Amino acid sequence: MTTVGVLALQGDVREHAAAVSALGAQVSLVRRPRELDEVDAIILPGGESTTIDKLLRAFDLRDPLMARIEAGLPVLGSCAGMILLATELVDGIEGQQTLEAIPMTVRRNAFGRQVDSAEASLTWLPDGSPMEATFIRAPWVESYGEGVEVLATADGADGTTHAVAVQYENRLATAFHPEISDEPRVHQRLLELI
Repeated sequence: MTTVGVLALQGDVREHAAAVSALGAQVSLVRRPRELDEVDAIILPGGESTTIDKLLRAFDLRDPLMARIEAGLPVLGSCAGMILLATELVDGIEGQQTLEAIPMTVRRNAFGRQVDSAEASLTWLPDGSPMEATFIRAPWVESYGEGVEVLATADGADGTTHAVAVQYENRLATAFHPEISDEPRVHQRLLELI
């Protein structure tokens, strides 16, 4: 049976675990490097990106996680997870590190503060169908490199359009929370990458 790990240091761990279980995969909560060896894919949940970054280093998970992703472990990062997967950050805090897994520049809290959190209707570009998305202090993709496929976009308050879901090889990232919106297509896409 396919086992999907959920990084269980902080954030929407239970919600991602429930979403993956609903699609028939087994879930394993990952808190230690040895637990990475037992999963076929991993989810980096939404939460607070600077806190997750610090905990990855405190639990000696950052380097093993980077190595597994580089070796081909499929990964999904939502919200803070998107920030963690970026190669560059805008508005990051001093010393904040990423996993450098997707060639993109991500702006933290791009849609505003907590009070600016909202639900939005998007178009899921792979099939052109509508998708409801929940944004909570969400980032967006400022720019991206060659090989990055845009899966969904959203308009910012400034009237500009930005990527809010991307795929690079077997690495997915969303600015929104598919685990909260009860939206199975993002998790299903991760399972298809295994």
